[in-house]
Amino acid sequence: MKNILITGGAGFIGSHVVRLFVNQYPPYNIINLDSLTYAGNLENLKDIENSPNYIFIKGDICNEQLIDTVFKEQQVTDVIHLAAESHVDRSIKDPLSFVQTNVFGTVNLLNAAMNAWKENVTEHIFFHVSTDEVYGSLDEDGYFLETTPYDPQSPYSASKAGSDHFVRAWANTYKLPIKITNCSNNYGPNQFPEKLIPLMINNIKNNKPLPVYGKGENVRDWLYVIDHARAIDEVFHRGKPGETYNVGGFNEWKNIDIVRLLCGVMDRKLGRPEGESAKLITFVTDRAGHDLRYAIDASKIMNDLGWKPSLQFEEGLEKTVDWYLRNGEWLEHVTSGAYQQYYQQHYGG
Repeated sequence: MKNILITGGAGFIGSHVVRLFVNQYPPYNIINLDSLTYAGNLENLKDIENSPNYIFIKGDICNEQLIDTVFKEQQVTDVIHLAAESHVDRSIKDPLSFVQTNVFGTVNLLNAAMNAWKENVTEHIFFHVSTDEVYGSLDEDGYFLETTPYDPQSPYSASKAGSDHFVRAWANTYKLPIKITNCSNNYGPNQFPEKLIPLMINNIKNNKPLPVYGKGENVRDWLYVIDHARAIDEVFHRGKPGETYNVGGFNEWKNIDIVRLLCGVMDRKLGRPEGESAKLITFVTDRAGHDLRYAIDASKIMNDLGWKPSLQFEEGLEKTVDWYLRNGEWLEHVTSGAYQQYYQQHYGG
C-alpha cells in the first residue's frame, strides 16, 4: 500500500500527475496538498475529485505543523514534490516569496519526511520535480546534461537550484532516498495564462496585443505536459534512488516562431483571414536576465527507462489550442479569479 503525497497537485503539471496516478493506480492513495494560490485550481481535477483513492488537503508546504500532521494522519509513504512558485517575471518583482516557497518549503518537507520515515527510511521515496532553468543559459550549441554545472540566472531558477541542492544534501547526510527530474518548458491543457502559449491563445481569441520579449529570439525546448506526467510515473516506479533524470522534448523553438505558428493555427480555428492574428504581435522590452536558450539532452531517461515524448510539437499545439477553445469557461474563471470560489463551494471553509 502506498500513500503518496503530491504537493502542488492542483497546479498545471501537478494536476496531470495527480490524475494519472489516481486513474492508473487504484491501490494507491493519492493525497493532493495545495495552498490554492493564483495558479492552483481545483477545477483542474473535477473529473477525479470523488475517486475513492483521492483526497485533497488545502495547505502550505511552509507550515511545519500542518506538514507533520499530514505525514502522521495520512501515513505518507512517498512524496512527489511539485509545489513551487514558477513564474520568472513574478520572481523578479518578489524574490522573497520564491525563496520562502521553493527553498524553505522544500526543506520543511524534507524534515517532515525524515521524521516520519526514520525507522525505515530506505523503504520510501522523496521525488523532487525541478526545472532545466537551474543550468543557466546555452549559446546556439550544446545541451543540458544531468552533470551540467548549475548556473541559475533569475531569482526563480536560483530558488529551484537551492531546493535541488537541499534535496541532495538530505540524501547525502541523512540517506534519504531521493529522485530528481529537471524538465524543459511544459505546455498543454490547464496552464495558467501568464505563461507564453496560453497567454497568446487567450490574447488572440480576444484580439489583444501579443507581447513578445525583445526580438523573440529566445529558444526553449517544449514538452507536452501529459508526456511529463508519464516521465514522472516512470522515474517514480523505475528510476534509481539518488539519480537525476533530465526530461525534454528534443523540440526547440524560438519564441517568435511559436507565436507566429499559434497565430496561424488560431486564424484557422477561428475562421479569420490568414495573417490576421499576426498583426497583434507587439515587441516589448526584454526581461531582465533573460536566458537565451535552454535545451535538454533526455538520453538518460530514454535509454534507462524507455520513456520518450508521444507527440510532435505541432500536434501537441493543435490539441492544446482545441482544449482552450473548448474550455472557454475554465479560461474565463481563471482570468477573472472566479475559479478561486471552487474550493469554498465544494470543500467549504
